Amino acid sequence: MKITSKNSKMRIGIVSCIIIGIFVFLYVEANWLQVSDYTIVSPKIPKEFEGFRIVQLSDLHSKEFGKNNELLIQKIKAQNPDIIVATGDMLSSGDDRGEVFYDLARELVKNYDVFYIKGNHEQITEFKAQEVGSEWFKSYIDSLKELGVIVLENEKVSLKKDDASINLYGLETSLLLYRGRYSSNYNGEKSIDVPSIEKKLGRCEREKYNILLTHNPAYFQIYSQWGADLVLSGHVHGGIVRLPFLGGLLSPDATFFPKYDAGEFELGDSKMIVSRGLGNSTLKLRVFNRPEIITITLHCLNAKT
Repeated sequence: MKITSKNSKMRIGIVSCIIIGIFVFLYVEANWLQVSDYTIVSPKIPKEFEGFRIVQLSDLHSKEFGKNNELLIQKIKAQNPDIIVATGDMLSSGDDRGEVFYDLARELVKNYDVFYIKGNHEQITEFKAQEVGSEWFKSYIDSLKELGVIVLENEKVSLKKDDASINLYGLETSLLLYRGRYSSNYNGEKSIDVPSIEKKLGRCEREKYNILLTHNPAYFQIYSQWGADLVLSGHVHGGIVRLPFLGGLLSPDATFFPKYDAGEFELGDSKMIVSRGLGNSTLKLRVFNRPEIITITLHCLNAKT
């Protein structure tokens, strides 16, 4: 009987350790920030932009890393970026009023130019507010602009250094290009092609180096055909669960093994970097898929070393 009792206690101890280990692992996966570095080389990048650094944040979903996001801010500052881009879903649709991103942006604009585009969660939030005649989301976007955040709503800005410049575009794609149920009152585009992008952004200035911020990576081929040299995107959360040799398991659109899950992709002369994101939306889970800050360094192919 004593031997049996000892064996039972041992089994309980082993099971307890396994359960604790799983919880620790999942906590680390959801909260331990990772920096991913990418180098982009192109003859179209002016020599004045040699070594230009971009930090990309995506899919924060109002998550905080430390009090007032101090751990996230420290990591960002350590990258010494020239600009910061936020590629959508910085809040979550529902009752989220975006205070977390507002507070984060308020700190970041003190030292950096911050560019922001809406993701599908901002679009859902905006549409729901409009349906009930509320102005709160418009006021929220206006408050970000008042901070100094540059909100690109189907717009282009020119980034300048000395006499050289590169283009930065922000593209908002229709909610109907995501999988989800929306009110019959929503009348966005049901498809995307080069003419529909040109209608929003104009013709691509192909003689310039063109960076496109757009939340949904699924239409990389269209973005490339339009003329984007570098696409920065998010949305997919890295596939939520990342499997060795297979990549991301599931997208927020309930697509198994999404084609563009995370990392760098190339199509012709175009490249796309897809962020794994920082937070979670409906499914609060990350496995082998830590929250990610992306740092991109631009290099001119012809720059002297």
